[in-house]
Amino acid sequence: MYSTLYRYDEALGYVPELAADDFEVVDDTTYIVEIRDDAEFHNGDPVTVDDVIYSMTAPVEEETPNAPYFNSIEEFEVDGNTLEIHLEEPDPVFPINALMTYIVPEGVREDDPDGFITNPVGSGPFQFEDWSEGDFVRIERWDDYWGDELPNLAEVEFEPIDESTTRVTSLETGSTDVIQGIPPDLFPQVEDMDDASVMSTEALGYYYIGFNCNEGPTADPLVREAVDYCFSMDQAVENFVKPAGQRAYAPLNRPIIEEWGFPEDEWADIQHQDPDLDMAQELLDEAGVTPDDWEPLVIVPPDEMREQIGVSVTNGLEELGFNTQVQRLEWGTYLDTFTTGDPDDYHMYALGTGGGPDPENILPWEFSQDTQGTNSGLFYFNDEMDERLTTAGEITDREERKEHYEFVIETILEDRVHLPAYTLDNSWGVHNVVQDFNIHASSHYNPRLHSPVSNTSVDR
Repeated sequence: MYSTLYRYDEALGYVPELAADDFEVVDDTTYIVEIRDDAEFHNGDPVTVDDVIYSMTAPVEEETPNAPYFNSIEEFEVDGNTLEIHLEEPDPVFPINALMTYIVPEGVREDDPDGFITNPVGSGPFQFEDWSEGDFVRIERWDDYWGDELPNLAEVEFEPIDESTTRVTSLETGSTDVIQGIPPDLFPQVEDMDDASVMSTEALGYYYIGFNCNEGPTADPLVREAVDYCFSMDQAVENFVKPAGQRAYAPLNRPIIEEWGFPEDEWADIQHQDPDLDMAQELLDEAGVTPDDWEPLVIVPPDEMREQIGVSVTNGLEELGFNTQVQRLEWGTYLDTFTTGDPDDYHMYALGTGGGPDPENILPWEFSQDTQGTNSGLFYFNDEMDERLTTAGEITDREERKEHYEFVIETILEDRVHLPAYTLDNSWGVHNVVQDFNIHASSHYNPRLHSPVSNTSVDR
């Protein structure tokens, strides 16, 4: 329903949408964007430079969760349809965060902010039609769309089906054309359907086991490495994640690793891939940790895959005589617990991050000292690593940034701050009547029913 200045192509490249052409970067702190003069909102109002400015300043003024995306903006200069955005300092992810934000009509939203939530107005190829909370959202083709091509679909209805089995059954019976999210145990059922198939692509998420490095036995790197020796993450992912995802060997998603050319093969050799309980016992003895004085506690959110990974972590410790516990917490409780740094609350935790298409969207949120106790429960403090993270976020040269990020990742892996676990695919079940259906690595852009590389239709 909404348009952005730029949107993704089939990978992680930028394609102009509301912008008339590619953006220009001057001295790393000035972005010049020319706005199309033919774009309109669904109510017929033109999309103006003022609407673009409003869409970037309102989050800061209203202190919304995405305000940090725009905090680096110092001022705007307008010359007709050309907008110059001046930043206070270089921001390597400014194009990803700010130039791909949804553009909303200032007048409509300011006149009735509450009404805008329930009756949104955008400038995309589909417009809002109807909704019933908890039941459905319906959008329809906007026949006055200003873009080069109208959508093939006249109407689309989204319905929440929380139960995975019910969701798969709805695809099998044909009552649903497309379903999102197929758990590993149901992949074969969808793959065996005569009238449907699985469509998937590697996503931008990353899942891991994090250690409480603040207090308790896991504050000792010897204990963290002993835990790594106690089980096989490779086997755990094989048993509980595949074919819905793949093994991860670094605290990044695979699209980033491939895009940047990071040495994942080298990083894979750092984490112990085969159990060695004798070596684990030796390290625990050296750390002075025994079953009499430590009962390992792993907390997990209400998610089957992460719970099974947590159980896999503790199995080897139990063989060494430790009385372990994997505690499944509801999301609200979990989010309040995993950032306390209190060893009575957790020694390890299973979590993940949605991330983004740049290391800056992931690494600082997990590992910078500023996020410990808020966004991260690691409480791992390494001044040189923190300085490298800060520097990488203040420069735009990719090769320089890559050097800093490689140092950070190798430090994290060697000190066993994170045990990378897996990445999940964006997986969809698609009925054969659906044609030209497209999905993207970035989950919140899916499904892409009308994109630079697709225009979905249904052939009944």
